[in-house]
Amino acid sequence: MKLYYHPASPFARKPRIAAALLGIELETQVVDILAGAGQAPDYLRLNPHGKVPTLVDGDFSLWESNAIVQYLGEKAADTSLFPRDSRSRADILRWQFWESTTWAPPSGVFIYENVLKPLLGQGEADGEEIRKATEKFVRAAKVLDDHLAQHSWLVGDTLTVADTSVAAVLMYAETARYPLDGYEHIHAWFGKIRQLPAWTATEPSA
Repeated sequence: MKLYYHPASPFARKPRIAAALLGIELETQVVDILAGAGQAPDYLRLNPHGKVPTLVDGDFSLWESNAIVQYLGEKAADTSLFPRDSRSRADILRWQFWESTTWAPPSGVFIYENVLKPLLGQGEADGEEIRKATEKFVRAAKVLDDHLAQHSWLVGDTLTVADTSVAAVLMYAETARYPLDGYEHIHAWFGKIRQLPAWTATEPSA
């Protein structure tokens, strides 16, 4: 299997972390999306959105990071990282859907306004956009923090791909200035994830 990714993308990081945890070896190729490589005709045939990540397994091309993580989980041996029982599977899906619909969107605003805009020379951060994103983010963060106040991990009693899927977007929490002050349970949980060899091995500088 071959994964097309960019090391700076938190979404492309999800399947890389999952593969490392699941013991799946992937062939990888960097797609320089910042330089426009995602719009190359050959790449658009694999992913019509021109984004990363994209997984190719034989004649099967799969995009959307959480779908790729699910696919890798199905390919793996029986493991607590991707449990086989239906309730745990549904719980993992629940958190992955939550990540993509509720957690990642406001985080993406902070990344764009506080990191990408200065990097690309696109002017000052838009205070109104940050204000709106902050309102959404703190509501989501409370849900996550409240859950982690009662549970060590998102699903069951052990680390699963739900944790790494939700944590991936936090790779820019400091540089993009996410409003995470006071969410002690998120900080404790994320601290455990940051210590995983699969996390450190997929750092952009690694």
